[in-house]
Amino acid sequence: MRKVILNLAVSLDGFIEGPNGEFDWCLNDQDYGMAEFFFDTNTVFIGRKSYELVAGLEDQYFPGIDKVCVFSDTITDAMHPKVEIISSKNFDERVNQILADDEGGQVWLFGGANLLNTFLEKRLVAEMLLSVHPVILGGGKPLFQQLQNRVNLLLAGTQAFDSGLVQLRYTLRPEFDYSMLDATFTNPELNGF
Repeated sequence: MRKVILNLAVSLDGFIEGPNGEFDWCLNDQDYGMAEFFFDTNTVFIGRKSYELVAGLEDQYFPGIDKVCVFSDTITDAMHPKVEIISSKNFDERVNQILADDEGGQVWLFGGANLLNTFLEKRLVAEMLLSVHPVILGGGKPLFQQLQNRVNLLLAGTQAFDSGLVQLRYTLRPEFDYSMLDATFTNPELNGF
């Protein structure tokens, strides 16, 4: 099964956009590991609002990417040959098909915040690679909004750059269904005693 990896820039105070939707605070003075990341990635998952910011520039923003999956109920026609539109009614079926395709590399969950919430709630995110920029924006669009459940994480690695940017790599902490344990110990037919 292919891995979905959230990889994005975030301010120290947790925003992915400034108060006016700006991204001018994102450092671009070096690669920050993106060339290596692109080497193992051939599919992008992106929400409608984020896609509208890069529409028409798919080859520039996603070099070497074979497929850009735009999650939208309002966009109906793909404007680029490598773009596929996935509606909410086809979400589960199509995402499962894409992730089951062993021929592809990892999947980059590019954004936005609403799409991230959906993927986290469905526990479809394997890793989060957060590039924390040395800036406090004081407002804007928060990375995490309106999550319904707690998401426990495990720190898998860090990398600090001389620019002050720090990359944090997290995986989702595995969940254990304790109700299965309770059923085993309370049902004499299952526990063998």
